[in-house]
This record gives sequence, structure tokens and C-alpha cells, in this order.
Amino acid sequence: MKIAEKTVAQFHYVLKDEAGDEIESSHGGDPMAYLHGANNTLVGLENALAGKEAGDKFSVTLQPEEAYGERQEDMNQRIPVKHLQGAQKWAPGMTAVVQTEQGQRQVTVVKVGKFMVTVDINPPLAGKVLTFDVEVVDVREASEEEVQHGHAHGVGGHHH
Repeated sequence: MKIAEKTVAQFHYVLKDEAGDEIESSHGGDPMAYLHGANNTLVGLENALAGKEAGDKFSVTLQPEEAYGERQEDMNQRIPVKHLQGAQKWAPGMTAVVQTEQGQRQVTVVKVGKFMVTVDINPPLAGKVLTFDVEVVDVREASEEEVQHGHAHGVGGHHH
């Protein structure tokens, strides 16, 4: 079965920066799962996965606009320290998770005060050219429920 609209694909990936250094990898954990055509993953990655089948391995290099977008200046916000998730003590340069009305966002800590922290709300990988080495593990029909909810359920997908 090929990856197309209303299919759920599972894949392992290694993410590398322009210099070829590994940023992250799904190997050693569960593969990523996503519902194709539901904007659940990066545009450029979804385009590259279309038409692939289980067992396919490929690499794709994405420009910032196909990945996390260009970096925008002046995207700093001051928020209460207690809203940061991911560590006990914070220092500039650390990546934190913040719960927003649009769901979870990754932010980068710029400045830490006693009660307030200044964070850069650009995605940490904004403005970067990224290469994904991908291995498609599984492709299946999406369930009716997954199509309605707009995302994959189960291992590597979304849990309610």
C-alpha cells in the first residue's frame, strides 16, 4: 500500500542539520505515525512521503519554508517561569515546552528572572535547512475515527 490521503504511515527518521550533524532520531523508540493529508507533519516531509511504501528508505532535504519556517526577529515574550515545562532550573539557550491555546510549543529561553522568563517563540529549528533520512515502516488505511479527528491514533500517534 502506498502513502496517500487517508492512510496512516509510520516511519523512522534521522534528522540532520546542514553540516550533516544529527539533531534527533526516532531509532531506539517508536516510529513516528501520522495521518497523510491532515497537515500532521512538515509540508516538505509529507510531500516526500507521498507514494512511498513500507520498506522504502530515502533522504529529503528541506528548505526552511518547507520545514519550520524562517526565523522571525522580535519574537520574544515574557512569561511566568512556572509555565515552562521540561526542567527544574532554566538557563539561556535551553529549550522549553509551553502550553498555548494552539497546543504545545517549543520555545528557547533567552533571559531568566526570578518569576518571569523571556523566551524566543520561534521554533528552535526555524530558519534551518534540514535533512531527513527516512525509513517507512508501515502504511495502513486510516480508521474512520482517525479521519474525523485529523490525526493518527495508537503507537507513535495521538492518544486521547
